[in-house]
Amino acid sequence: MKKLMVMMAMMAMCLGACTENSDNKRIEVAVRTLISQYPQATLQDVYKSFYQERFGPGHMIPNVENARNYLMSETEQATENTGAYYEPTGSEGKYVRIYLNAVSDGKISAEQLLDAFVESANHVEPRNDKWADQWNKIVDVIEEKKIPVTMSEELKQLLKECSEKEEAVHHSETYEKAYRPHYRIVEHNIFEKNLKAMLE
Repeated sequence: MKKLMVMMAMMAMCLGACTENSDNKRIEVAVRTLISQYPQATLQDVYKSFYQERFGPGHMIPNVENARNYLMSETEQATENTGAYYEPTGSEGKYVRIYLNAVSDGKISAEQLLDAFVESANHVEPRNDKWADQWNKIVDVIEEKKIPVTMSEELKQLLKECSEKEEAVHHSETYEKAYRPHYRIVEHNIFEKNLKAMLE
């Protein structure tokens, strides 16, 4: 009996280690992909991508009517060709950024995107772990794997403080100037069901 308990404990430890290694690999791949696609991205933009995956779009919707008006106004400015109409956030595939040129190009309507955006705000799943712990892990992976992300000690400290307060951040100034991002966050299953076919 004691031998069985020891074996079960060892299996649990192995499973935990395997899961952690898998998580770390997903984080590494996601960060490297982001930096490859957006060379002007900084640690602040990495934070934003993973934060959006963690918290979804809920923090950006004070009320639906304001969200509709702002979306219509911003769509008029979204003339940049991003090269894709959508892309995943973070490393877990829970949310997708839908670029507003999908609306200006007539692939989807503003109302379709707004509906998906608002519905997604109600799909944020509570988690037991702290965002600050998750963010520390992401930074550890970046440093351990020597991923070439632009950062400074001052920025690292600022983002650490933001993570402890679970605060959102804007894109970095360099990212904004280089890519002029205009998008909305949509939960993955809602995207798959309602939008993906029209954006292929």
